[in-house]
Order: sequence, then C-alpha cells, then structure tokens
Amino acid sequence: MAYASLGELKAYLGITDTADDELLTQLIDMATAVIESYTRRVFVAYTKTRHYGPESINGPVLSLGEWLLSVTELKDGQGNVIPSEGYELLPKGGKRFWGIRLRPGWQWNCDREHDVTVTGSWGWSETPPPDIVLATLRLAAYFYRQKDAQVFDVTAAPGLGTITIPKGMPADVKLILDQYKEVG
Repeated sequence: MAYASLGELKAYLGITDTADDELLTQLIDMATAVIESYTRRVFVAYTKTRHYGPESINGPVLSLGEWLLSVTELKDGQGNVIPSEGYELLPKGGKRFWGIRLRPGWQWNCDREHDVTVTGSWGWSETPPPDIVLATLRLAAYFYRQKDAQVFDVTAAPGLGTITIPKGMPADVKLILDQYKEVG
C-alpha cells in the first residue's frame, strides 16, 4: 500500500489536471518502495501468517524478527490454538511488538517439522506516520521533477571526460528516513 495518495501528491505539486495521473501514481509506488528498501520497514499494517521454527524460540519467548501490531491467531507446533490468556506480547504496553512470551502452563511444542504460526497484523503502524507521508510526497515529487531534467544533479570532469552522477535521495528525505532505518 502506498504511503501517500494521488490527491496528496497533486496538491503538493500544485497540479490540477489529470494528464500525469498514471505517472504520478507510479512515482508514489516507487517512492514507497524506495522508503521500504532504505529503512527495511513496512509502515502500514498488513495481515499475514508467519511460521517460526525452534531457532526463533528461547525458553518461553518467541522472537518474531518483524514488528507485530496485533495477533489474530497463535498456534503451537502441533497446530493447537494458544488463547490470548496463554501469552503476552513483548514489550508490555508497546504499540508494536518484537516477541511473544508464553505464560506458565503453555508450551511451544515446536520442532524442525512443526512450526509455530502467528497470524496477525504486521508493520510499523496501522497507517504511515505523518513524516513518512511527507517523505513519500517529497520523494515522488523529486522523481516527477527529474523526468524533464536534462542532466543529473552532480557533474564532474576528471581528466579527459565528463562524468554525470545522480545525487541520489534528497537530503531532507534521507534525514526523515534515517530515524527509522533498521540496523543490521
């Protein structure tokens, strides 16, 4: 799902006609993909079932490796549903969760052939944070303005030839995204 709408981008660019709507939509999608690739995060909720083997389990704790927003269904390695009173999400009181801890009396029953499954809502948040929406608009607008550019942002003339080098992501977008960038 894109982090900004066509209407938002057109308002940002001051465009009132529909001539470039298809291109603008593609650029929003491209900006969203660049943001996800750069930060290694998804900023809107999506539903998915994930499978976890024994390597993800340390005692009563299952490490998810992705941000979980809510659980729809949790099953142990034998396919038995673990009710919500049988576990807690980690960290307690968080907006998004990195792990699940079983409460006493419950087991993962997981081995190499039988995975734990977690069905739920995954991502950074239900909707993208306002600064991610702004970064999407800014980056899509940057891409749009580049369509008519005759040269890239930086030109160097070392030795005998001229080398044209794209400057890359605008510095203000990079500044926004760096605070979300996942390390490792």
